[in-house]
Amino acid sequence: MKAVKTLAFLLLAFTFSAKAQIKFPEYKKEILKERVEKNKEFINPDETPLAKEEIPNFKGLNYFKPNLKYRISAKLVRESSSDTIKMKTTTERLPLYLVYGKATFSLEGKQHTITIFRNIGLMTKPGYEDYLFVPFTDETSGKQSYGGGRYIDARITEGDSIILDFNKAYNPYCVYSKRYSCPIPPRENHINAKIFAGEKKYDH
Repeated sequence: MKAVKTLAFLLLAFTFSAKAQIKFPEYKKEILKERVEKNKEFINPDETPLAKEEIPNFKGLNYFKPNLKYRISAKLVRESSSDTIKMKTTTERLPLYLVYGKATFSLEGKQHTITIFRNIGLMTKPGYEDYLFVPFTDETSGKQSYGGGRYIDARITEGDSIILDFNKAYNPYCVYSKRYSCPIPPRENHINAKIFAGEKKYDH
């Protein structure tokens, strides 16, 4: 029981630290700017995942409001064996991922643990050497957000913590077009809480 209380205290300390280090007005401005830029990508024929006939009717992506509650500093335990898995996707494609570690955090009075991955195909690509992939579902999936789950990008850092910024959670491209093959979040990455952050459902 004492160990459980200690872990809960550490998780709360991580979360408080993540919030204390940034100022919300500047953070909110950064998040909103990123969303504007993404909308610009969606109306650019050279970058959009949308079918060309859908671009003229595109009104912008739907998002939850930025909230520092969902920018979380989680406790990270790296995987010592670095197991390689074939991740299921929306097609028959099975891309290879390394299991990087487990991230544990506190939200809505509960502790949650999800698995962090590295895409083997991206590890040698310039700019992606430290890229981490976090696919997840939560209690908004299929309701306020896409039923197939969403993704978060993260980066490798030193120490025993990792930032999980759910305000930057985004939908897989297969939401917008069937021509994409998208990783399916594993069951272990279901968060038993409502993540009112990041991208909402997309209405075609």
